[in-house]
Amino acid sequence: MPIIKYLRILLLTAVCVFYVPFPSFDVQAGEPLTTGKTTEAINLSAFGDKLNPSLIRSLLERLPGYLPMASNKIITIIDFSLPSTARRLWTINMVTGEILFNTLVAHGKNTGQNIAEKFSNIPQSYQSSLGFYLTDQVYTGKHGHSLRLKGLEKNINDKAWERAIVIHGADYVSESFIKAHGRLGRSHGCPAIPPELTDDFIRTIKEGSLLFIYHPGYDQHAG
Repeated sequence: MPIIKYLRILLLTAVCVFYVPFPSFDVQAGEPLTTGKTTEAINLSAFGDKLNPSLIRSLLERLPGYLPMASNKIITIIDFSLPSTARRLWTINMVTGEILFNTLVAHGKNTGQNIAEKFSNIPQSYQSSLGFYLTDQVYTGKHGHSLRLKGLEKNINDKAWERAIVIHGADYVSESFIKAHGRLGRSHGCPAIPPELTDDFIRTIKEGSLLFIYHPGYDQHAG
């Protein structure tokens, strides 16, 4: 599919940018890179007519600030500008460009019906949170194997641990649920995935890989 091709190019571009020597400057976590701090390797026009231009900009501008925190070069991207009926989660090996997963993912019950509209960092809001995360501990809970997330952005997702926002499998994340209801089921704010993928997915991204959850509203609040 074309979107897979361009996602592969997108992440390979990001990795190349990270490894090219930059002029001397300090990048704090979450600090957006201005035009003067980027190189010609970041050419958004190559992707603007194929992917969400604002997602591309947010990812490429901020990735250099978060990539040093990660323990590997695997990133998971969730595009909540797409409806829940779309396969809006991609997990990508940024070194090889390989798409490891492209699947369905649910948003929070108070974030919207089929379309994600509202986001919150507040406990008990039952809304999804946006921004950059690191994957953390694996544990077994009421949803089976689950993966804790550490929110990296103050006032955007830094209460993820307190809110018990985790990756877990759920029966309501399936094509059959979509066929019956016209949308996925919804979580309490967690990015829930198809249960048959859960073990392999968690094994792949656990313990320090990056997760980026995007919606156009993110750009209004991110640093």
